[in-house]
Amino acid sequence: MKNIILLPFMTILLSSSYAQLKVKETCNAFEVDLLNGKVNGVRPDFTGGQIKAKFPCFTSEDPETSKCGEVIYYKDRDLKFFTGRDYVEIGPAFKGKLSIPVMGAKRGSLFKYLGNPRWKDAKWDAFETQYGTLILYYNTASKVNMIRFSTKTGDVIQLCE
Repeated sequence: MKNIILLPFMTILLSSSYAQLKVKETCNAFEVDLLNGKVNGVRPDFTGGQIKAKFPCFTSEDPETSKCGEVIYYKDRDLKFFTGRDYVEIGPAFKGKLSIPVMGAKRGSLFKYLGNPRWKDAKWDAFETQYGTLILYYNTASKVNMIRFSTKTGDVIQLCE
């Protein structure tokens, strides 16, 4: 009788000993230098391992075998590193600091920072930079709602759509 009562108690005690507290990795605030193409000193052409070592708080990742190559997501900050294609994507809900006030800026108002775009489309402008390419995407109100920057030039960059 004693063993029958003791067995469920020991089972509960043993299973709770496997429970662990998991600490969420933290990262410093993201500071994006759009004129030099870096996020806290990290360039888009860094490897996935280098990026994850610098920013261990990533929320998910796609392996190199995915259709876009390796992608490291920071969904809570609206930032993605496309390491397989050497570019960074910053969404409209980005939580961090931009070196120049680009997000939400009206189309054509950034000449003093970026000059004239090298390539233009109805929904985006691409600027040639010292490090590669900066692409600004616009919403229907002609305000910037997404930023992509790459170490590759505009004629060889391959974006994942």
